[in-house]
Amino acid sequence: MPKFKPYDYNQDAMVVINFAEQIQPGTFEFTLHHLIENHIDLSAFYDKYNNDEGGRKAYDPAVLLKIILFAYSKGITSSREIQWQCEHNIIFKALSCDSVPHFTLIASFVSSYPDAIEAVFEEVLLVCDQQGLLGLELLAIDGCKMSSNAAKEHSGTFDELAQKSAKLRKQIQHHIKEHQRLDARKPNEKARKQRAEQATNTLFEQYKRINDFLKTAAPRMGQGQRPKEVKSNITDNQSAKMLTSKGTIQGYNGVASVDKKNQIIVDAQAFGEGQEHHTLKPVLGRVESRFKRLNINASIYGKGLIITADTGFANEANNEFLKKNRINAYIPDNQFRQRDPKFKDQKAKYGKRHRDTVKGQKSVIPASEFTLNVTKKTCHCPTGNEMWLHSEGTTTGGKLKLSFEGKLTDCRHCPIKTDCMRNPASANTRHGHGRQVAFTIDSGKTATDWMKKRVDSAKGKLIYSHRMSVVEPVFGNIGTNKGLNRFSLRGKNKVQGQWQLYCLVHNIEKLARYGRIGLH
Repeated sequence: MPKFKPYDYNQDAMVVINFAEQIQPGTFEFTLHHLIENHIDLSAFYDKYNNDEGGRKAYDPAVLLKIILFAYSKGITSSREIQWQCEHNIIFKALSCDSVPHFTLIASFVSSYPDAIEAVFEEVLLVCDQQGLLGLELLAIDGCKMSSNAAKEHSGTFDELAQKSAKLRKQIQHHIKEHQRLDARKPNEKARKQRAEQATNTLFEQYKRINDFLKTAAPRMGQGQRPKEVKSNITDNQSAKMLTSKGTIQGYNGVASVDKKNQIIVDAQAFGEGQEHHTLKPVLGRVESRFKRLNINASIYGKGLIITADTGFANEANNEFLKKNRINAYIPDNQFRQRDPKFKDQKAKYGKRHRDTVKGQKSVIPASEFTLNVTKKTCHCPTGNEMWLHSEGTTTGGKLKLSFEGKLTDCRHCPIKTDCMRNPASANTRHGHGRQVAFTIDSGKTATDWMKKRVDSAKGKLIYSHRMSVVEPVFGNIGTNKGLNRFSLRGKNKVQGQWQLYCLVHNIEKLARYGRIGLH
């Protein structure tokens, strides 16, 4: 039998290691180390340090930034895990020069410097431009909705939160009475008394949180021509409920603007809004001001830079803004596939994406049977009764939308209400409503029509086809490879800082692969 040298992995060894030799050229850690040591000004982090003349020496922001960005590049998001890696992993030891920051310090660093993180993001972007990684031909804009550090169960309008507070108060009173009843009984009821007391304390904490929030905060209003109250959240009121493909979440929308040439992220912002069309103008404004300030390009939109975004960013106001400012954009509406002959057999081949009516829902008299007078903005139901104008507005395509509702007294005694209303019994209730019907009127040539013509052209289809290949791999890298599936911080500024840290990792990876950092 052959003889082999014995080995045992479960042993300690004293090894002389040169940390600089562990950071090998051509790796992510080498690019990260060289960037921070030679290209990045970290003075923006110094403002919160007050130990110039006395006090304990602090960890250098360069060390903390290196280990955090390197950890994110490996999909490590836990501050405790980053501390453990600094104790045991040779690359972490090399980047930190064998220092081991406490996990609370690491977590505090991530959340305390959103403005400084943005300054670093811009400096790395400037290096990308100097290395020739920006093409400035096409920018693809998209958002990635992720959960935040707040429960959606703590959301609601002020009326809903007040109702929840009243319900909690009743529950507290019930538990107090139960506790008093148990006090009068024998000592063997001690365990039940403890449970009742614990339940009372828990309910009182929730009740106090809601009441404190209602006293100090104001109702959160949505955006639009006629803003309505949206749901607030007592834990993080800058986050929002958002509908995603995986259900409703309480979170933020991380929006990224990606340059086509090498998929460099030129802008990264977090928005606490479920709707994306409100974010287009802030994103375009930030990109333009940043490029001017960094002397990358003084007039990117005047140079014919192409802007692409998906249908979530399309509405009449945005299209009007793009047309007025002569921005070379291609943002389709949600009907553009239906107008494309290539997709005419899509429904027959794959079926409808969404059902027209809910299963089991009865059909009613259609809106075409109602008489509409657009000039007078009046509507009469099939029996001749005049309906009242419930609301008037515009669609995302800039068309006029009129919504009418039947008078409750008319619908209640209408002979055809069983055929006209899906729930005729609602007309007999005190807080019910009559038949509702809406009409969409084409008000003429709009900015949306201008955008439709651009998107539907052969050139527009070719340009827009590049969008997914530019921005979606970026989200795949950050979400799948780097493990970012939720934001762990609270507040828009802190969440934006965390989002920019991950986008920083992505850009540094591109510099490591395509740049020449450390070679000259």
